[in-house]
Amino acid sequence: MASPLDNPAWASLAGPHARFAERRGRVLRYPEDVAPFLALPDDPGEQDWLDVAGLAGPGATVVLAAPTGRPPSGWDVLDEIPGVQLVDDGVAAAPDTEAVRLGLADVPEMLDLVERTKPGPFRKRTVELGTYLGIRREGALVAMAGERLHPPGHTEISAVCTDPAFRGQGLATRLVLAVAAGIRERGETPMLHAAASNTSAIRLYLSLGFALRHRPDFVAVRVPG
Repeated sequence: MASPLDNPAWASLAGPHARFAERRGRVLRYPEDVAPFLALPDDPGEQDWLDVAGLAGPGATVVLAAPTGRPPSGWDVLDEIPGVQLVDDGVAAAPDTEAVRLGLADVPEMLDLVERTKPGPFRKRTVELGTYLGIRREGALVAMAGERLHPPGHTEISAVCTDPAFRGQGLATRLVLAVAAGIRERGETPMLHAAASNTSAIRLYLSLGFALRHRPDFVAVRVPG
């Protein structure tokens, strides 16, 4: 049987994140203010691509991260980013006494930190997807990490970022391990994604005990207008 990690956005929206799912036929997506991902089933056909167009709307840009094959003729591929998927293979997960739980009241600071550090997509309601932890210094949020995709039995660690003025102190490592500890407590397996070009982050994750499982491509396509 295929693993839910082979198509994690679809598996999340069809399972633990079903409450967020916007659906048309077999096509699922998160609300735009939650996450940018739209997901097709493993074996998309002509009707599924028509449903993508119907769900997203003419001229919309959608981000796909799954074995969807190439889009039909007339669809523009705007960007294609090689990625890696890494899975817990002995991570020394541990809570962190300095880490604090972040919530809706913290979203303005979280968005500001994301804007300055560019860890990847993070929207004003992304915090609703799971547990987000942060570290503050003199009251200011200087580092964070949290949970995003939730394919059955697994949870993705995402939005790992540190204010440039506080890098080199191991804050990101501590938060990744703390988020991983929470995931493990639920009996689930931590996993994460990164752009293949982000070699420094990949080295860090491998050193923490994550192992390379898969090399997905993240593809941005435009629906014909």
